Amino acid sequence: MEQNNLPKHVAIILDGNGRWAKRFKLPRSRGHYEGGFNLARIADHANKRGIQILSVYVFSTENWKRPQEEIDYLMTKPLELINQYKDRILKANIRIRFIGRKDRLSKEMLELMEEITNDTSHHDGMVLNLCVDYGSYDDILQAAIKTKDVNLENFTHNLMIQEPVDLLIRTGGEKRLSNFLLWQSAYAELYFTKKYWPAFKEKHFDKAIKSFSKRHRRFGGL
Repeated sequence: MEQNNLPKHVAIILDGNGRWAKRFKLPRSRGHYEGGFNLARIADHANKRGIQILSVYVFSTENWKRPQEEIDYLMTKPLELINQYKDRILKANIRIRFIGRKDRLSKEMLELMEEITNDTSHHDGMVLNLCVDYGSYDDILQAAIKTKDVNLENFTHNLMIQEPVDLLIRTGGEKRLSNFLLWQSAYAELYFTKKYWPAFKEKHFDKAIKSFSKRHRRFGGL
């Protein structure tokens, strides 16, 4: 595929970790663990393919409704993995940003987020937006509160992510947006796959990109 046929901004709803684990009679935590490793693989692949921005739905504002045991795992295991593979993360030349609310996260997680953000801020490769405790309703509401002189440019500037999404991928077989980047995805091309996130490999990512490259985007015109 030619470079000009690639989407600049790809968003992914990482769905199916728990169902993948259930299929193999494993605990749900194992599905999240494998999903984390797969995120590292896909991010590295997307960077090499020339994607400029990758935004992924890691933990939504609604995920706090899940069992406390699962929440505790999701709030602690990423810290261990990031610390364990920090050197590899820094060598990837990917700029990492954490998007979402910060008032419900632990001090340890916030400190690590700030450290990783600062340590990768000089990287000139792909931008990886990790959306943690993120929801579009919150995003749009906060942007509306912050915007004094209301126009499209000022409002967009106050969103947590300003860049429009070109391609939105959802794994796991469901076909909904689940409160993810609703404003940014107004003209996004949508791609749904039944592959659970831990089983979504580089070849499946390329298949989604290829599907995007064949579509004709009109943005309301002819």
